[in-house]
Amino acid sequence: MKIMKTTGSAMSRHEHRSDRRGTVIVLAVAMLIVVFGIAAFTVDFGFLNVTKGQIQNAADSAAHAAMQELVQGIGPGATVTPQVAAANAGGKAQSMVASFRSGDVASTQLSVERDVRFGRRSWNSTTNQWVKEWGVTPYNMVEVSVRRTQASGAPLGAIFSNVLGYKTFDVEAKSVASVAPAIGFQLPAGSSSTVDLLPIALDLTTWNNLVQQISTGTSYGFQDQHRYNSAFGTVTSASDTLPEVNIYPDANSSLPPGNRGTVDIGAAGNSTNDLKRQIQYGINANDLSYFPNGELKFDNQGILYLNGDTGISAGIETALQSIIGQVRAIPIFITVSGPGNNAEYTIVRFVGVRVMAVKLTGGPTQRYVRVQPAPYSSRFTNRGNVLVNVDSILSQPILIE
Repeated sequence: MKIMKTTGSAMSRHEHRSDRRGTVIVLAVAMLIVVFGIAAFTVDFGFLNVTKGQIQNAADSAAHAAMQELVQGIGPGATVTPQVAAANAGGKAQSMVASFRSGDVASTQLSVERDVRFGRRSWNSTTNQWVKEWGVTPYNMVEVSVRRTQASGAPLGAIFSNVLGYKTFDVEAKSVASVAPAIGFQLPAGSSSTVDLLPIALDLTTWNNLVQQISTGTSYGFQDQHRYNSAFGTVTSASDTLPEVNIYPDANSSLPPGNRGTVDIGAAGNSTNDLKRQIQYGINANDLSYFPNGELKFDNQGILYLNGDTGISAGIETALQSIIGQVRAIPIFITVSGPGNNAEYTIVRFVGVRVMAVKLTGGPTQRYVRVQPAPYSSRFTNRGNVLVNVDSILSQPILIE
């Protein structure tokens, strides 16, 4: 019988092969862990970025919506108090954020007390910069923060990275919205839209006296005869604590005859039909085409010159009555030269007013076009780096951060 002997070299080769197989298995396991870790981070990183975009969209939309509420409390004709406007703005931000998904939740939560703050944004003509002051009134700026963090009690949960020790991520975004004072109006090329601008001018002294009476209580003789109901958009004969001004020419005015009336916005010598159209439907692109670059705006000295018409006539009474309760911008002038169609108005401001009552029949003392200050904001304004006045007309809300 032959006895087989295993040589040392054969055993050595077998052991080496076993060692190599063991090493490969260990390396394979290690590589799988690395690959799995990379995959986990890749998935969670993508999820993190998607959620970041979602909450940024939520913050932007909420800030914009909140600013639309806040503007209702700005100026002498505010429809609500600044405090009510701020409360409404906070509520609007909260409901807007709740309509957005963020990561693994269908409705994102926001704390008004923690995540919404208000402030004032003003132009510094010395440094030529916009200055932001939080907590300073009157509010014309709002910041909304949207958070999925540990501190807010709602961090973003990890999908796979939790096996590597990363259970949650902190994600947050913020957005700041404001409004800017307008220096004029412009429509996009080829636009069929119109600008709500009334072609009737009022002198600066009268307007300033009206604003002073509202803000200080000092009487300048303006009466409060009409009430605007914001819920129904109607006007009734009752007091609403906001006095009106009659923009119909005062027979006792020292101004030249007919020069506290209509102005040409567009072609010189606007016909009554043109005036009626502008009153009811606004200023169109063709009207603005008569101005340089289609822009109705102040020059570098803050001046705009407009030609005058012969004054307010009974022919536009029906048009004016059709917009009772609606808001329009009107030009404010400091001087006027020449009578009738030869008049030239020096315009220094646009302000927002609400048309309250109109009567252009009967004797001169029986005629009136009564308006009261009102918040005015339009997407067709040209924003300017100028001081924000209490009665400034404003741009639509814009995101500044």
